Amino acid sequence: MNKPIWWRAGRSADDQPSLPPPGRVIVVGNEKGGAGKSTLAALIATAMMYRGSRVAVIDADLRQQTLSRFLANRRRWLPAAGVEAPVPMEFKLADDPTLLALGDPADAVARFEEAITVAMAQSDIVVVDTPGSDTPVSRSAHLQADLVVTPMNDSFVDFDVLGQIDPVSLELMRPSLYTRVVQEARETREYHGRRLDWVVLRNRMSGAEARNRERLTAGLETLSRQAGFRLGSSLRERVAYREMFPFGLTIADLSPTVRPVNVSTPRQVAREELRDLLIDLRLIAQSRAANQEADDGLAARLV
Repeated sequence: MNKPIWWRAGRSADDQPSLPPPGRVIVVGNEKGGAGKSTLAALIATAMMYRGSRVAVIDADLRQQTLSRFLANRRRWLPAAGVEAPVPMEFKLADDPTLLALGDPADAVARFEEAITVAMAQSDIVVVDTPGSDTPVSRSAHLQADLVVTPMNDSFVDFDVLGQIDPVSLELMRPSLYTRVVQEARETREYHGRRLDWVVLRNRMSGAEARNRERLTAGLETLSRQAGFRLGSSLRERVAYREMFPFGLTIADLSPTVRPVNVSTPRQVAREELRDLLIDLRLIAQSRAANQEADDGLAARLV
């Protein structure tokens, strides 16, 4: 049997689980809109560039193109502001992605597979943003994923995308359609000797509704054992994560020289939150020594 396009030589996840192998593909996926996929994809891509990785991005959400617009904003704002910052390689599927979305799905999938093949060859990490719906391109993206990252709001509305809850007992009844999509991608990859790691994280966490959070935590822990995902560090509700979109920036960019006007100043805890996320995703080493230089640099940017 011919090797699928995601097969590639190089060290496996078993060799160095804390470091990204060449061309590692990270898919940010959730079949529900408004979960923060594009914001998270931009944050991961930007943070890893500052840690020395060659990063490529693909916006597989052909209708919304939020990540692609974020990068367009970045490419315009940086020279206009007279500052320098790294910009990831972007591999667009079409000049007019909306037209591609309305056409033959097989053509869209073929263009995605062509783009990700080139992206994997030219980068250390490929970050793919996916739509909040089940599409052929999204399924193809999940099939390429070494790592699937699923953000969800702290709500049973978002939980329903992963698993269905009994309305009387609040006990888990069955995994959802999206969970089965990831499981099928994992099974296919395992058949070809490749692994798929899946991390679910709670996004936009607030300090209220403790009882709802306890129930949601219990449900996620139960579902994680059934569905085979890991629970990652959560991200709290922070204005800074969203208000920098018009400039194409994230908290990883901010420094005394890179700071748009009227932008909130992230606290030290935001830097720690970002570092914990990257550790949980196994994109950076967990040891203090390995991260000290990068953390110092990010701390300086957050002054």
